[in-house]
Amino acid sequence: MPMSTPPEQHPQDPVDAIIEQWARVRPDLDTAAMAVFGRISRLARAMGDRMEKAYARYGISRGEFDVLATLRRSGEPYTLSPRQLSGTLMLTTGGMTGRLDKLERAGLLRRSPDPHDRRGLQVTLTDEGLRLIDEAVGAGLAEQTRALSALDGERAAHLSALLRELLLVTER
Repeated sequence: MPMSTPPEQHPQDPVDAIIEQWARVRPDLDTAAMAVFGRISRLARAMGDRMEKAYARYGISRGEFDVLATLRRSGEPYTLSPRQLSGTLMLTTGGMTGRLDKLERAGLLRRSPDPHDRRGLQVTLTDEGLRLIDEAVGAGLAEQTRALSALDGERAAHLSALLRELLLVTER
């Protein structure tokens, strides 16, 4: 009688342990979604921690990085209104004010009156803010690239495409 080849064994992760526990106590549950979203959640948390450490070397948090990066991505003159920043980052005005206060005290951005709306403000990256965000984004991308190096380019692109599909469906 010929021996069959055993199925490919994958290393176990903490999500596998959770799924096995559910299978023991509730074998009627289909935990396929839990396997996907549990891993996405744990990966997001782990990478969030790594990114926080990468940005801490520049004296900023992930939230502060997001403000500076949003201004940088807006292109020259790296200026947006607090409302535009809040909308892009999905923050309340109170949450945005706290971040802007800290970043302004650090000399990374400045707030000034909006010349087109006397009730409005503009938020602009300073030269120091531009220098810092360019360095910090490079450090963050290096950390993400290190983590992604576990996959070859084709598998990473496939994962990105699958996650895009899932994100588009869930953000409707």
